[in-house]
Amino acid sequence: MGDVISTHLDEGKREMITAHARQVMGEFGHVYKEQYAVALFNIVRFEIEGGGGPQSQLLHRKNPLEDHSIFSGGLFQYLEGNKKWRNRFVFVADTYDVSFYENKVAHERGLHPKGTINCAGYKALTSMEEYLDLVSTSLPGVKAKGGSGPFVKGATQFPLILWHPYARHHYFCVLTEKEQAKWHAVLQDCVRHSNNGLSEECRVQTPAFTDAVRLHRQAQGHYGTWDMMCGGPPQILANLVMETLYPELRNLIGPRLKGKVQQRQRNWMLISEAVYKQVLSQTQAQYEALVQACEVETPRLDAALRTDMDQIITSKEHVSGKIRALVLPRAEQLLRRSVQPYVSSILEALMEPTSRGFSEVRDVFFRELVEVSKNTLNGGGKDKLGEHMEKISMLAFHPVKMQSCYGKVEQLSLEGLQQRFDVSSPSVFIQRAQILMREQMDNAVYTFEQLLHQSLEEKDQRGENLCKTIQCCQDRVLKKYDYDSSTVRKKFFREALLQIIIPYMLKQLAPSCHPDLPPFQELIFEDFSRFILVENMFEEVVLQSVTKDIMMAVKEAAVQKRHNLYRDSMILANSDPDLHLLGESPSVDWAAQFGDGDEESDESPEGCGRSKWRRRQVVSMIKLDGMGPLPYESCLEVPGVDFIPEEGEMEEGVDIIPEGEMEEGVDIIQEEEEEEEEGATPMEPEPNSPDNVQEIRYLINPVLEMVVPASEEDLAVLTNGTEPGMLTLEGEEEEVTLITTVVEEVHRKSLQWKSAPREVSKQLKARGPDQKAEGELQEKGEAAIEGQVEGIENALQEMAILIQEERQAEVEAAIEGEDEAIENAIQEIEMAVQEEDEDRITECAVDSDAELAPPLADSSPRHHDDSGFQSLTNEALDEGEAQPMKNVLKTEDSLTDPGEVEVIVEQGNAALHDNSETGEDSETEVLYDI
Repeated sequence: MGDVISTHLDEGKREMITAHARQVMGEFGHVYKEQYAVALFNIVRFEIEGGGGPQSQLLHRKNPLEDHSIFSGGLFQYLEGNKKWRNRFVFVADTYDVSFYENKVAHERGLHPKGTINCAGYKALTSMEEYLDLVSTSLPGVKAKGGSGPFVKGATQFPLILWHPYARHHYFCVLTEKEQAKWHAVLQDCVRHSNNGLSEECRVQTPAFTDAVRLHRQAQGHYGTWDMMCGGPPQILANLVMETLYPELRNLIGPRLKGKVQQRQRNWMLISEAVYKQVLSQTQAQYEALVQACEVETPRLDAALRTDMDQIITSKEHVSGKIRALVLPRAEQLLRRSVQPYVSSILEALMEPTSRGFSEVRDVFFRELVEVSKNTLNGGGKDKLGEHMEKISMLAFHPVKMQSCYGKVEQLSLEGLQQRFDVSSPSVFIQRAQILMREQMDNAVYTFEQLLHQSLEEKDQRGENLCKTIQCCQDRVLKKYDYDSSTVRKKFFREALLQIIIPYMLKQLAPSCHPDLPPFQELIFEDFSRFILVENMFEEVVLQSVTKDIMMAVKEAAVQKRHNLYRDSMILANSDPDLHLLGESPSVDWAAQFGDGDEESDESPEGCGRSKWRRRQVVSMIKLDGMGPLPYESCLEVPGVDFIPEEGEMEEGVDIIPEGEMEEGVDIIQEEEEEEEEGATPMEPEPNSPDNVQEIRYLINPVLEMVVPASEEDLAVLTNGTEPGMLTLEGEEEEVTLITTVVEEVHRKSLQWKSAPREVSKQLKARGPDQKAEGELQEKGEAAIEGQVEGIENALQEMAILIQEERQAEVEAAIEGEDEAIENAIQEIEMAVQEEDEDRITECAVDSDAELAPPLADSSPRHHDDSGFQSLTNEALDEGEAQPMKNVLKTEDSLTDPGEVEVIVEQGNAALHDNSETGEDSETEVLYDI
């Protein structure tokens, strides 16, 4: 990676990049200083003259995400350094920055994250095809083959990709579609919030910055909306520099890139990332210096404005009148010919999906309150109210619950109008509408909280009275929401129409009007020239010419009932005069005042008393269907890198792990990250944590093993005759999903055969005195097991006699009797295991030098078990080859899981099986793994 960057970005090219960024920042800085003085003038004038729009009816929360985090959980991340997938614990804080750690323990210990992503300018994708379409635009004429990634292939079929036109791309994946949907909603919310990086509280800096960016792009011939107006000022300025620098570098470096298509795309992305980092660091430093210089002059400018405000306003109106006389006739002609016929269609395209989105916000809020009323009535009044209200408090910032609202607005389309009015894409309006929807939802929730809390403090209420109080507060808030929603939407429609129409008109009028504007600058006094700019007055005249038509279009739309807009004549001024006093109150801590304190300890991860962090998380943890949360859920194993092809393998068409193998539980191995972190101290694992996925699988599906003897003629039937059923294990009914059969043939005259049962008995008895607390359980378990062994022996003896007497005529009847006896034995053994908690039984396995008997002549489908996998025994029988057992396992003590039991049954009847060739009796062990 370093070789590619150093080769194509030598010292000369880096100096060229620095010079280009310095030039753009110099031009922008000049425009910014001019617009800073104009913005300061507008703010001071507004403070002196007053004014403003309708007053909001809902309360506004200043810091809604205080002491909250958005989401956290485990993701598989692709590391470009060593081309491997690793599991990462991802944490999304209230700043919406995505931080990823080695594991959950590293985050809880306060260690530095391995990386942090600012999502401004990114796109969250869930499809590799969509990602390839975006990547193919980075290098013109270079397009990867369909269905293949540029240089990475997902470890699962559920990818999550963060794409940026200039910065590094980030690749994640999850195991299920449900996880993918939730993570995609979270990442989209991170992108949405990060793109809205300009604070409205900076009343001077923000308008000065936006006007300076717009005027700078207009000077370059770029009118209309801009998709890369994303993030904070340094990021926007970096995008502004890259807008002109990126094509130049691509034409200079692109033809020199060598290798296959995927390799060239990867190298160009690495080069683009390095250039963007260099530009971003430069714009960060220069913008901070620019703002600091403007703030130094702010006191002097403010004093001059307040002293000469009347004269400045008079001078501006005088010059504006002359500019209006020049520009207004041309603007009105353009308006009638090219704008008015399209105003209604643009407004309709904006209003339909936006109104549906705000209506969905109202419905989601209403449904949540209905659930609160039901749960409170059925769950014990105030004691449960705190728990429910704690969840509703962050409803606006819950990306999954708000996704249905956001999805309505994403249907916004301006097809047929984008090219005419130079609108790059509707994403600017979609994200703005979604931000407004989230604000209105939070205002409604916060107002409801304050009203309900005030009612609960005045009098003690329970049961139906409490539900009536909730209903009363709900009705008041919904009425206020309807009014504020109408006001916010009408303002949004007016601003959107202006953003679409004004750039188009400026572009059409600029060639004819701009040459006549410089003489008007001479009419402005020199002392006032910093606050009155001819370019700004020209735009104001164009704005005034189209404002009347826009206001009329929105007013006519408000009459239509289907958009649910209030008329401008309906003003709810001072409808609730005491409500604004509640707005000064802090947010209600429902869990502390009304909740049940015992619940907090239940939510603490690993019982370590960190319940506050979990309780304050907006989005709940992801839980897979059919199972509870796994222990150490953030430490899930990573799919083995052996199954992930490298770059060369992908080009040759090597596929990744088949889906079937992934679902059935292929062994997953997490390799040590020596290539990524050399010399780093490894994190010590928590005690008792599962080391691999196999152990986690055993925790979810316990395994019971049993060894019983079987005859050679019955092997094929015994290995396939067990049907899935229900099994009682550790006090609960669990379904038997898979039965694996292992067949071993043991020489009856071997020492292991004669000594193994006695050794088992001795070891079982020897353990009794060492476990005083479990002595009685051990004795009961031994007695029960001995009884099961005798029952199995008797059943098998009867079956052997029947087989010898009946031969082939009664084979099936004998097999059925044997199956019933084995099933009964399994059930009785399980009852014994249930009585003895965490019993320890020694595995004793014996081996012999004898060979397996030849398979039965009848090759029926019963040779395959029901799970779809075929055991080694079945494969050997199908092939018709003898399988010698070479390895002899010595009997030794071992600690077994309570869910695993292995029993060896001794058959003393020498005539049960007769080996005609050797004259030696043998016995076959059948191991059932449940």
